[in-house]
Amino acid sequence: MNRQAQAAVLFLVGAALLHAGTTNLYLRYVKAGLQPLILAAGAVLIVAALATAWYEWRARTRTKPTQDHDPAHDPAHDHAHREPRISWLLVLPLLALILVAPPALGSYSAVRAGTALQQPYGYMKLPKSDPIPLNLVDYAGRAVYDHGRSFGGRSVRFAGFVALDKSGAPYLVRMALNCCAADAQPVKVALTGKIPPVLQPDAWLQVTGTYTARVTHDPVNNGPIPYLEVTQAKPIPVPSDPYDESWNN
Repeated sequence: MNRQAQAAVLFLVGAALLHAGTTNLYLRYVKAGLQPLILAAGAVLIVAALATAWYEWRARTRTKPTQDHDPAHDPAHDHAHREPRISWLLVLPLLALILVAPPALGSYSAVRAGTALQQPYGYMKLPKSDPIPLNLVDYAGRAVYDHGRSFGGRSVRFAGFVALDKSGAPYLVRMALNCCAADAQPVKVALTGKIPPVLQPDAWLQVTGTYTARVTHDPVNNGPIPYLEVTQAKPIPVPSDPYDESWNN
């Protein structure tokens, strides 16, 4: 791989990062808050690629007359110092980024990992509407550690994807992450009440229901899983950001 090829690969990687950062593709890899860094990295790589190509062109322009008239110049000497061909393997991650967008982690990962619910440091004030719109992680934290007191008897509404444990018990899940999809962990809410008769794993639902003091424990890590008494459930499309990062804010 010569300098021109290196510059081309740098440029393509930078362009791929800019493409991912200006679309929702980057959300399959990292949390939403890292978008500026993705865009900055893409811009830096493109500038580096253009600079590499420019300096290589300048170097060739300056040395070409000397090489053309130097009988001692040995082209085989240049060939011996070329970079190894194995370096072309660096192109494979680029092709994977451009051609294969991995699906978001779903029920397969959720049922094999223990719930990552953690006690929050505090609770933000909830709106006065009924039902209360909130995220699944917030509901789970308030249900387990605040015992539902902040709901004030009102119903709640949130969304997540369906996961079924080995016994067929249904959970609604969001994958919470600190930085990227590699460290994503599930937060689960068990469902009871008016549950749809047929539930498909990985299908997304928006549920409305009321707090119940019932709590079960995750068979994987014995972590607490609160219940929701469902009064209404409807299917929804997969959201643009399938991960929930609010648990670490």
